[in-house]
Amino acid sequence: MHKRILDHLNTAILLFDRALTLTYINSAGEILLADSSRHLLGLGAYELFKSSDPALLVNLQQCLTMAEPLMDRELILDRMTHSLTINLSLTPLLKNERVNEILVELQQVDNHLRISKEEHLLTQQNTARLLVRGLAHEIKNPLGGLRGAAQLLDLELHDPELKEYTQIIIAESDRLQGLMDKMLGPNKLPNKKTINIHEVLERVRQLVQAEGSSSLTVKSDYDPSIPEILADKDQLIQAILNIAKNAVQALNGEGDISIRTRIHRQVNIGRKRYKLAVKCDIIDNGPGIDADMMNQIFYPMITGRADGTGLGLSIAQALINQHNGLIECNSEPGNTVFSIFLPIITQGESEND
Repeated sequence: MHKRILDHLNTAILLFDRALTLTYINSAGEILLADSSRHLLGLGAYELFKSSDPALLVNLQQCLTMAEPLMDRELILDRMTHSLTINLSLTPLLKNERVNEILVELQQVDNHLRISKEEHLLTQQNTARLLVRGLAHEIKNPLGGLRGAAQLLDLELHDPELKEYTQIIIAESDRLQGLMDKMLGPNKLPNKKTINIHEVLERVRQLVQAEGSSSLTVKSDYDPSIPEILADKDQLIQAILNIAKNAVQALNGEGDISIRTRIHRQVNIGRKRYKLAVKCDIIDNGPGIDADMMNQIFYPMITGRADGTGLGLSIAQALINQHNGLIECNSEPGNTVFSIFLPIITQGESEND
């Protein structure tokens, strides 16, 4: 019972014995340390934290010696691929008036910032979508009247040169109508079926590679343990292809693109928490996205290219949102990463749970 409660906490919980050997770790702890309990249990604190902030080991030893609770903030925890900033809380558990075990709580500071950023991003997108829908509605109504009047006028004209002008009006009205439809985003609900996410990604990889030049390399790095997900295959292909094409354009057709998948546990997407989620990264080694553009890239009509429409990423985000997912972006010169988070709905669990 206690294990079930601890496994549902967002905070990483670790338990060390008097020899500072790890005897218990919850699910959030496995995620934080990027390893399974099977590999971690039995390891000493020195082995776990030897390349992290020295204060971690110092605090553990001090808690053991003084038998008093300790707290420390903004310590660096080293992981295999990167480092995290954490807050540390230590509680000594006494037996016969001496410390028998130490309860360790590790809270990722970066994670709170990420959740706040996600909520802000979703709020911005919902506001922008409502604004665009209102604007598109106001434009489409007179546009329909304009096209209808041009068609009636075209029927009354007999001079081919004059009819050419009415055809231009009709064609431009249709073009604007198409643009409004794109700005409004997906116009149908996803037809969700059980699919393998790697089939979707392989289709995208093949399309991008086939359309690209010989100077473009598209690599894959898939986690084979990811289970099937409930999604609309065509909509996912469109969303991920939009992001991949964005990467190709950023590279001017020359460079490296990587498509990577990993399984994540206890993931917060917006205001909801999912036991499992798949994270798909589309990575390119291009010049990066200008810092001034980063907060606007998912808005419709926002683009950094003279020939761009600014709709690709907006449509991709809308399609992923329809799957209860989210797209994030982190960029610096030589490393731009678009991360797609998609919840994995397990058997017996509904999307609305």
